[in-house]
Amino acid sequence: MKLGTARLYVITPDAPPERVIEIATAAVRGGADIIQLRHKTLPRGEVLDLARRLRRAIGTALFIVNDYVDIALLCEADGVHLGPDDLTIAAARRVAGDRLLIGASASTVERAKEAVENGADYVGCGPAFATPIKTEKQVIGPEGIAAVSKMVAVPVFAIGGIDEHNVGQLTALGIHRVCVIRAVGDAADPVQAARHLRGMLSP
Repeated sequence: MKLGTARLYVITPDAPPERVIEIATAAVRGGADIIQLRHKTLPRGEVLDLARRLRRAIGTALFIVNDYVDIALLCEADGVHLGPDDLTIAAARRVAGDRLLIGASASTVERAKEAVENGADYVGCGPAFATPIKTEKQVIGPEGIAAVSKMVAVPVFAIGGIDEHNVGQLTALGIHRVCVIRAVGDAADPVQAARHLRGMLSP
């Protein structure tokens, strides 16, 4: 799987490890191109164990670890996603060399350009819609994400409150890459939820 052709990026929830693996493998069966392990409550040693299990479980889908460059390297992930409180992109690149894709979050054109100039391979941009996960962040909407997408040369994934009911507002503006958590993780049938979303994202 190549980053440039990826459309559906699924982030795992803060759930017990077995449930995380269940959701991730279901998402991949439904067509998810990228799986990100993001777990804020497990001790780092357990995150590493879970990351290694996920790496084996999801096959050829791209595997991204949130926050932890060391864990990404140790589990042979494809990449790491860095937030504003993590290592800088430049520092992560010095540690990882060219072994990892590096993703960054940005909600403005300026931040996105800065991230790309510093070496980010892709950008997560949002919130696209209101979401209970990032209540402190101001919604930039589909138009804000479209503006960012036009100004950087790397893939931009819309994130924030996206589901099958509003993804059409993004595709109408030419945005065919999205990142979701609850739309797949909370679905009664994660395989079908992922399949439906992936189908809606095909240009």
